[in-house]
Amino acid sequence: MSTPKQPDSESTPFTNPDSSQKHDTATFGAGCFWCVEAIFQQIKGVDTAISGYMGGRIAQPTYKEVCSGLTGHVEVVQIVFDPSVVSFEQLLEVFWKTHDPTSPNRQGADEGTQYRSVVFYHSNEQKETAEKIKAALNASKIYDAPVITGVEAASFFYQAEDYHQNYFRENGEQPYCRAVVQPKVEKFEKLFKGLIR
Repeated sequence: MSTPKQPDSESTPFTNPDSSQKHDTATFGAGCFWCVEAIFQQIKGVDTAISGYMGGRIAQPTYKEVCSGLTGHVEVVQIVFDPSVVSFEQLLEVFWKTHDPTSPNRQGADEGTQYRSVVFYHSNEQKETAEKIKAALNASKIYDAPVITGVEAASFFYQAEDYHQNYFRENGEQPYCRAVVQPKVEKFEKLFKGLIR
């Protein structure tokens, strides 16, 4: 099991885990992190897409604890990307078009607070961008129900256990992957051909 990143007194909610000024960080919760990771790993300009947990009340949560719904954590994918290749706005477009942002605490058969739709922003600029696009989506009434995606300050990111990383790549024949992850990946590939590496 990987050792999660430890909170320390130097950290702030906007801490960027990548120190290079050429890269930025985005963190999204959009249901099962296996689905989210499988999509964002394919995007040109994305260096890493790591499954993990954010937004909860305890340190170093385990998958079992998060799945209990008692810790307050969300299954997220933290993305380190090159904004000169792919913009935060483009990542948000992929995020909103590859899950149901109108369904509270649920994506398909996966139900619970750990599956809620949320953008954890790492800067005030990301916050403003996410809120602006969310408002535009609601104004356009493109969905049958309001977009309820949370826009919240990033908190401490805990990397999920090793067996969750690269899950679809390594377990694509598993029944859940074939029934749930693969259709989302195929939808992404159809909608965003120009973004695929």
